[in-house]
Amino acid sequence: MGSLRSSGSSTAGEKALVESVDADAACALLSTGQYGYVDVRMWEDFDKGHVAGARNVPYYLSVTPHGGPEKNDRFVDQVAALHGKDDRLIVGCRSGVRSRLAAADLVHAGFTNVKNLEGGYLSLLKSANPHPTAYHQ
Repeated sequence: MGSLRSSGSSTAGEKALVESVDADAACALLSTGQYGYVDVRMWEDFDKGHVAGARNVPYYLSVTPHGGPEKNDRFVDQVAALHGKDDRLIVGCRSGVRSRLAAADLVHAGFTNVKNLEGGYLSLLKSANPHPTAYHQ
């Protein structure tokens, strides 16, 4: 079974800890039907492939001409419109960086059962024991 880890948020003064799960643990949790998957990639990336049943709520809306991302200021509200604060959620992106930030924002906003997918969607695709029915491409 996969590992479970806690990682501190990179935001200064952030008190919330975000638990991270690897691909195997995420697949096991998703297979129970008790966890929802929030994919925080931009819709273009989501449309290229995603976890079956995933809800797409982009953490970043676009990449600015200067190369920096434009954060979705309504991210927490959009997730709250889809999920209750006590719902069990796995948050994933492409590689795990953006989802860690997004998960920290959710925990800070009062969501109580949030886990970050360490390594993101790429880690699911590379998993030694992939669950083919769990993905859509």
